[in-house]
Amino acid sequence: MTRADFVLLDNPIYHALGHAHAPLALGDARARRYPPSIGPLAGIREPRPECITALPALAESGDIIVLFLDAPIPAASGLTLAREGSLNQMLCPVDSPEVAQALNRPLPDGTILRQLVPADYPAMVDLAQLTEPGPFRQRTAELGAFFGILEGSRLLAMAGERTRIPGFTEVSGVCTHPDARGRGFAHTLIARVHQQIRSRGDIPYLHSWSSNASAIAVYQRLGYSLRRTFHLQALRREP
Repeated sequence: MTRADFVLLDNPIYHALGHAHAPLALGDARARRYPPSIGPLAGIREPRPECITALPALAESGDIIVLFLDAPIPAASGLTLAREGSLNQMLCPVDSPEVAQALNRPLPDGTILRQLVPADYPAMVDLAQLTEPGPFRQRTAELGAFFGILEGSRLLAMAGERTRIPGFTEVSGVCTHPDARGRGFAHTLIARVHQQIRSRGDIPYLHSWSSNASAIAVYQRLGYSLRRTFHLQALRREP
């Protein structure tokens, strides 16, 4: 894989919407976003005025768009800053022994791990709303394969795929119900999604708030390392 391939990771949302998820893209070559029912992620081609001024048209009144940027940009007319912070991008270009160990770890009695299907979407949204792993809406699970650990019909934990660019797929939506934490479910599910991504020949990557030390420690134990940081900006469309 060439250095040019890795450059796509410097603007992952924009490039995902220009490649694997192009059929979902709203906007134009200056600025693109996912449909609101999938999530608020958006990207601009570059931080120039002509791209920044294209952002308000991507959001309806009261809606939020989220960008991963090299540095803060001024809010275009009609948009206000709702949230900002530092985001880590982490990469795992090779399989680590810890991934294999997580995949081989037995699950507690009465639980199963399986791929999630459309019938599971309401439970997935409920779990995401409870645990806040990042933007997750009614159609987010359409972006890629998701896996869950269930006890009967109850969804205890999940993880799946989000943005995809040539050669890379993002691990996302990692969350565990508060009642089920401390049982290693996140390790197991990240490893399962990692395995799915690697089976296609892609390199897994992910994003985490830079301040989320506990999540970052989990990712590091599975072989993920810091590639770069982004400045995240969430911009709200004014009424």
